[in-house]
Amino acid sequence: MAKLTREDVLKLALLARLDLTDEEIEEFQGELSAILQYVEQLQSVEVDGLKPTNQVTGLINVTRPDEVKDYGYKPEKLLENVPEVKDNQIKVKRMLG
Repeated sequence: MAKLTREDVLKLALLARLDLTDEEIEEFQGELSAILQYVEQLQSVEVDGLKPTNQVTGLINVTRPDEVKDYGYKPEKLLENVPEVKDNQIKVKRMLG
């Protein structure tokens, strides 16, 4: 199935909800066929006995342990500096994105 037909591209475009021109259909027909040929080539590679590669740098556990740092301030003291507080939290205007 390495060669896609025009109908295959139109079906893919419908599923992806794309409106393609005739030029784009021809272009994608060639590009998608080339991608499928490459995938077929990759599927023919023998990989039995190979270990999966999940890390290539050789680094092991580069994270640091969590440490609680005491800066000498209490949350209540810090909340004294904000304009408005509700339920021990900073109250801000409602934001919609």
